[in-house]
Amino acid sequence: MTIRTKNTKKDDTTTKESEQSSQSTWGLVAGASLISTGLAAYEIVPASVTPLIRDSLNIGPTIAGFLVGIMFGTAVIASLPVGAILDRTNTRKAMAFAVIILFIAGVWGWMAGRSGDYRAVIASRAVGGVAYVVVWNAGIDIVSRSVEESRRATAVGVFTASGPIGFALGQGAGPLIAAWFGWPAIFLAFNGIALVGLVLFWPTSRGLGHSSGDAPSLAEFGDVLRNKNVWLVGGLGFIGYSLYLFVNSWGSSYLTEEVGLSLALSGLLVAVFPAVGILARMSSGALSDRLFGGQRQPIVLGSFFITAPLVVGFTHLQSLAVLVAMLLIAGFAIQLTLGLSFTYVRELVNPRVAATAVAFQTSVGLAGAFIAPIAGGAVVDIAGFDTAFLVAGGLAALGVALAWCAPEPA
Repeated sequence: MTIRTKNTKKDDTTTKESEQSSQSTWGLVAGASLISTGLAAYEIVPASVTPLIRDSLNIGPTIAGFLVGIMFGTAVIASLPVGAILDRTNTRKAMAFAVIILFIAGVWGWMAGRSGDYRAVIASRAVGGVAYVVVWNAGIDIVSRSVEESRRATAVGVFTASGPIGFALGQGAGPLIAAWFGWPAIFLAFNGIALVGLVLFWPTSRGLGHSSGDAPSLAEFGDVLRNKNVWLVGGLGFIGYSLYLFVNSWGSSYLTEEVGLSLALSGLLVAVFPAVGILARMSSGALSDRLFGGQRQPIVLGSFFITAPLVVGFTHLQSLAVLVAMLLIAGFAIQLTLGLSFTYVRELVNPRVAATAVAFQTSVGLAGAFIAPIAGGAVVDIAGFDTAFLVAGGLAALGVALAWCAPEPA
């Protein structure tokens, strides 16, 4: 009886430690996700009040577009250098530093907006873009470190869902904040979410964030850029983000100009395309980890295989219910790749340079996000919506071919 009692106490202690460890892990994931949600909302929020900003600063639509575009452009340029630095430093401290930089950028943007200084607003947004890419790359790195391999894609998928959540929050709350406090307040409004996330993230991430051993060499850094599999998965990310931004940018215009819906209704319908990404990105890792036993390739292959015909067929249907269904299914399918690709690419390289691989994926993916709306607009102007969506479907078909060749991580 005594021996059994002792063993029971030992088992109870082990169970409690395991529960505490699990709580700490998911506290870290929740904290990192809140930080990223705040930054994503900060990234997109000017789009929700563009008319107010244009009237206040007396600027045109193209120049106003840079208020959002500058953050994508900065992220494309800064991502790879940031990843190389993260592999040589403590990602936990980098997350905290980035939140502080965001706060400074927010205050700067608020003051510049109140004084009507467009250039200073843009400069503050560029600084915020650097903070965003640090949080995104460092967050994926440290979340990946915090869980065992069998749950890695699930945890990273939950973290990447912070992107569409933040976009929805920024788009929805931006007009209200501008009405209550004036439009410059949008640059301050979401710092609080990031700070709350940091308060949760900091204690739960203790002991993580730094690779063991010496910092990776320049040769190891070069190995990432010479790895053909990294480029292949990067190509999948480029295509995925291109399709995601193309539909987001031109789907509403098609429904308004060709189908005859009101602008408000068209925007509401197209909003389901990114919104369903919250579920897609959170479930992509779980599907890979549990349904496919940790295999990554079947998810990305299915993602593009489903998306391609839906994008091509989008302009050939007039039924509103069918169009909404297509947007939901296509939005879910393509964002499976966006949720999984960051886990996928880091598993193709030495763990010592995993942050560099994630940064490469971020840079390539955001390049697609930056180029697609512009290229899509050019095709629409030259050949119309049917051709533009046909080209987008062809791009998705190329994604099928690349995904077919994609390897499984060792």
